[in-house]
Amino acid sequence: MSKTYKELLAEQRELNARIDAAMQAERAQAISTIRELMEQFGITASDLAAKRGPRTRGPLSVKYRDPKTGATWSGRGREPRWIAGKDRRAFAI
Repeated sequence: MSKTYKELLAEQRELNARIDAAMQAERAQAISTIRELMEQFGITASDLAAKRGPRTRGPLSVKYRDPKTGATWSGRGREPRWIAGKDRRAFAI
C-alpha cells in the first residue's frame, strides 16, 4: 500500500525537523571545539580573517604612440582624442 501525498508531506516535515535538530546539535559541538582550539593556541578572530593586501599591478605596457606629440596609450580605458575613431594600427608601437 502506497502512502498518500499528505502522509508523505507529513513525513517530509518530520524528517526536515529531525535534520535541523541534528545540524544544530553538531553545529554547537563544532563551535565548542573551535573555541577550545582557539583558546588553546591563542588564535583570535582577526587571525582567521582573510588577509588581503592591496592589489598591485605593474605598469601597463604602452601599445600606441601619437607621432605628433609623443603621447602614449596602453589600450585600456577611454581612448585618447588623438586616436579616437582612427585606425589603431597606424599608432601601434
